Amino acid sequence: ASEGILGWPGPKSHSTEQLKNGALSSLSSASANITWAIVPSAAQDGQALQPNTEHSASELILVEDEVTDTEDNEEEDLGVMDDQRSVILHLISQLKLGMDLTRVVLPTFILEKRSLLEMYANFMAHPDLFLSIAAGATPEERIICFVEYYLTAFHEGRKGAVAKKPYNPIIGETFHCSWDVPKDKVKAFRTNGASTVSKDPTKEFGQDRSTCYKLRFVAEQVSHHPPVSCFYCECKEKKMCVNTHVWTKSKFMGMSIGVSMVGEGVLHLMEHEEEYVFTLPSAYARSILTIPWVELGGKVNINCARTGYSATVTFHTKPFYGGKVHRVTAEVKHNPTNTIVCKAQGEWNGTLEFTYSNGETKVIDTSKLPVIRKKIRPIAKQGPLESRRLWQHVTNSLKEGNIDAATEHKHRLEERQRAEERQRVALTTLWKPKYFAKEGDGWLYLNPLWKT
Repeated sequence: ASEGILGWPGPKSHSTEQLKNGALSSLSSASANITWAIVPSAAQDGQALQPNTEHSASELILVEDEVTDTEDNEEEDLGVMDDQRSVILHLISQLKLGMDLTRVVLPTFILEKRSLLEMYANFMAHPDLFLSIAAGATPEERIICFVEYYLTAFHEGRKGAVAKKPYNPIIGETFHCSWDVPKDKVKAFRTNGASTVSKDPTKEFGQDRSTCYKLRFVAEQVSHHPPVSCFYCECKEKKMCVNTHVWTKSKFMGMSIGVSMVGEGVLHLMEHEEEYVFTLPSAYARSILTIPWVELGGKVNINCARTGYSATVTFHTKPFYGGKVHRVTAEVKHNPTNTIVCKAQGEWNGTLEFTYSNGETKVIDTSKLPVIRKKIRPIAKQGPLESRRLWQHVTNSLKEGNIDAATEHKHRLEERQRAEERQRVALTTLWKPKYFAKEGDGWLYLNPLWKT
């Protein structure tokens, strides 16, 4: 494929006409009996249940088709309504402390209008900070830049004060997007002060391609039980990419729901031959009967074996009495000499203060950081298993406040997934993802930058 066409490569296999564009655009009652993973003839032939691995024309992700995303993810409602509270109370009455919620169907009104795969894409809302990591002149500068990016990544992924739950992605679901990052915003360390960033939106959108770096993102739900999501992001010009696999485990904790993110990501900086291995914090939905809110908790690690630098980031949960919410602290260490080269403290969705070993300090206010909007293809140009197209009827019903219709559409998607799961078990066929392959305990993107 030419440079202009982003053909995320995938293995060839038998596809079916039913899965070409348009087959699943409408979830009418007629479509409830279409299974999207198999056609009757395929079952008799004993073929693999692999509808979605052919590189059909509709699967080429054309960068030219991507437009700046106008979707506003703010969640405006003010907590739980009385009739909803009774539903939650009924649900809670059937749960036990510490119970795994992975297979529990939660009420639709607590859903946020986007898929978990898209939430991971929103972790890249400051792609200029991400690309700046490779601009660091020394290993010390690069890991500090990574920590700065990491600490600012979560506030945009968690929109709105009210805790809502993104859609559980369906197996085979994918999400594609990209960012055009103005080259003049990608700066080496220390010069990259938050105050120097221009907030002129006209400059941001009328970008000439040659003045921008292109950052591309693909996510896929590779497993249903356990629910594993993978995402891969690359910038060819900066010779950097990140590959992450996350398994979400949720459990009931009385008035809270805890979600741990099991798995890890690896950032590859090819120019420096460095790999940074990192983990993700747990999330908690608190006060689930009144006005639910989200906090992050737990200790995460960032390690670069080659340079001997590591970082520990601690997300502090609010103590029962007093104390601040959303607090985070971090320190970056050079292990061979046991020296701390940078400390950070503040709130992950507020102000963060960094102190370096030479006495310099820097403040980043996440609420004032300009967000570079992702670019995404319109729903009409998306494949049937892409998040926004797949969930469009649920999303539209939620926007209209029609919870019953949203529940009905969501139920059909889940039923279809269960039917396919049963079919695969009956035919003893394993699901084969399109963009990722299992390696050891993790999952790797099939055609990562370091292989090309």
